Amino acid sequence: MTGLRWGILATGGIAGAFASDLRTAGLDLVAVGSRSQESADAFAARFDIAHAHPSYEALVADPDVDIIYVSTPHPMHHENARLALENGKHVIAEKAFTLNAAEAHDLQTLAAERGLLVMEAMWTRYLPHMVRIRELIAEGALGEIRAVSADHTQLLPSDPAHRLNALELGGGALLDLGIYPISFIWDILGAPTTIRAVGRLIETGADAEVATVMTHEGGAVSTSLSSSRAAGPNVAGILGTAARIEIDTVWYAPTTFRVVLPDGTVQEEYSSQVEGRGMQYQAFAAERLVRDGILEGDILPIAESVAIMGTLDEIRAQIGVRYPREEA
Repeated sequence: MTGLRWGILATGGIAGAFASDLRTAGLDLVAVGSRSQESADAFAARFDIAHAHPSYEALVADPDVDIIYVSTPHPMHHENARLALENGKHVIAEKAFTLNAAEAHDLQTLAAERGLLVMEAMWTRYLPHMVRIRELIAEGALGEIRAVSADHTQLLPSDPAHRLNALELGGGALLDLGIYPISFIWDILGAPTTIRAVGRLIETGADAEVATVMTHEGGAVSTSLSSSRAAGPNVAGILGTAARIEIDTVWYAPTTFRVVLPDGTVQEEYSSQVEGRGMQYQAFAAERLVRDGILEGDILPIAESVAIMGTLDEIRAQIGVRYPREEA
């Protein structure tokens, strides 16, 4: 490890989960920044953090911080990550990485200019069960992959003012939930060659349900379903000519999966053994990249995060969702 000194920008629920996993993993969490001193102090006390800053500007100016974890809502990711990069800090930003592909590309360009790492915090990709799945695919255990499917469906607050339903806060099922199956499909099949999407919008104009059917190189197909108004199984599958992989609920968190042959024989069973939520694995990856002087990781290169945002842009265009700042 490089011994990077971590700072956390914002103090919401996901920030707490990440801080807990950093502590579990023994990584060096030294600072937190919030919009108020009171919130920063409370978070710092909870996780035994040395520096509590009353603003994001103060956090990114802290000379004891090497890398910033951005955990604000989607519309703020671009501004907050840019602030950190401009102050010479490496950045790992929550998913969805930004509000759209244009913002994502801007961060990619700035990071390259400054010689800094910028990375999307798609923690699922770094989990041990996903590492093993990629190994199986590389070994040819599934044969030719013909189809991938995944859902991310939860019963979330329906209050129109809640950030999940407010367009000005990037609300909707797609950016909060759909990013998981869409990124998973990209991970297994690569870029889509065609995209078809349907969705249901609520009174605020945000999407409550989104379904996609996409084709990929070689003719493979993928399907995804996201919903913020109903809880489903949250499972995923990869269908190959020689075998299939069935990933159990909750597929995007530490879980179990099976490799099943066409006759129903279970060839391999995998069970995750992970401390905490599992968000520390993306932090390990970030530290390795910085240590090795690499700004484009192989698990999720920033160029791929930018392209995935382009896929989300196209899905939103097809279902009729635009965010207020995009209207200008």
